[in-house]
Amino acid sequence: MKPKSGNWTATPWDDAELLECTAVVVETSDTYTFAFRAPSGAWFDYQPGQFVTLDLPVDPKNVPGGNVQRTYTISSSPSRPLSISVTVKAQTESIGTRWMLDHLKPGMKLKAYGPAGIFTSQRHKADKYLFISAGSGITPMMSMTTWAWDFGAADITFVHAARRPSDIIFRERLENFVKRMPGLELRFVVEEPDPLRAWYGYQGRLNQIMLGLMAPDYLEREVFCCGPEPFMQAVREMLIALGYDMDRYHQESFGGEGVKTEAEAPVLDDVIPDEDTGAEVTFAASGVSARCTQTDTVLAVAKGAGLNIPSGCTFGLCGTCKVKKLSGEVHMVHNGGITDEDIEDGYILACCSNPMGKVTVEV
Repeated sequence: MKPKSGNWTATPWDDAELLECTAVVVETSDTYTFAFRAPSGAWFDYQPGQFVTLDLPVDPKNVPGGNVQRTYTISSSPSRPLSISVTVKAQTESIGTRWMLDHLKPGMKLKAYGPAGIFTSQRHKADKYLFISAGSGITPMMSMTTWAWDFGAADITFVHAARRPSDIIFRERLENFVKRMPGLELRFVVEEPDPLRAWYGYQGRLNQIMLGLMAPDYLEREVFCCGPEPFMQAVREMLIALGYDMDRYHQESFGGEGVKTEAEAPVLDDVIPDEDTGAEVTFAASGVSARCTQTDTVLAVAKGAGLNIPSGCTFGLCGTCKVKKLSGEVHMVHNGGITDEDIEDGYILACCSNPMGKVTVEV
């Protein structure tokens, strides 16, 4: 006999017991939260940011055997242990999530496994945090922020990127948190505003300049990042270029099977310019070559060689220093001053391009 307190037991849930769906909540036009409870009344014990694996009875026509297992980050907080929730975004190619959106209703029961995962602030205690997310990558950040809000003490700068304001998941809930949590700062950036609706926040792609304005003390904060891989790679490149200690950077994609242990964590093979590694820039039109290191920019090398490349901001924003690269490889972290089309055509911004070996530019 399990000891009981009210209508819940004094023992934690384990994955031998089916979960019962208790609610389906619309978050945005294509994002839904599914809440679950343990029918026995057992409580949920996990770390904020972890995930569960759901066994979903999809149509056998789509999957032989009819069942698929999919991992979903827990969007609720263990500080509220009587229920657990996952928040999913509709994806046309996703068989499991599509089944949930079309068929999962309150009262239905599912087999679930877990919780598991190492992406949690509980493993990296710090005085200050910087949460950076995009799209449904906001879910582990919501769990960690709810945990901090419930305990009434945190210093969190929460940066979230979305396509439009109406696509910001948990926006109202987070804004309500701010009203009673002085240590929480919210920063939203969108690619474009909603039609016929004013937007007064940041607009465009998240970049170094925005990040510096959103979190001026980013060097002092433990960073957690979640979102599509290209987004996380861009964030890593920003932080590396800004001199951030990447040992304090932690990430998890909202896709895939989830990382359960440190041994399963992918090795981040990012390009990091080395001040002790030599490089060389040749300026073809001027007939000048200059030796340098990987941490020098093409613009700095040009100035050191007595050549003039017109420049403005020197932050990769204005685009004034755009030049054609004829050969070689550079590592460029810009802030929107060059288009993808120009990059494909071989152009670079001299102010934020580091030569990775021998490079020739049309100057």
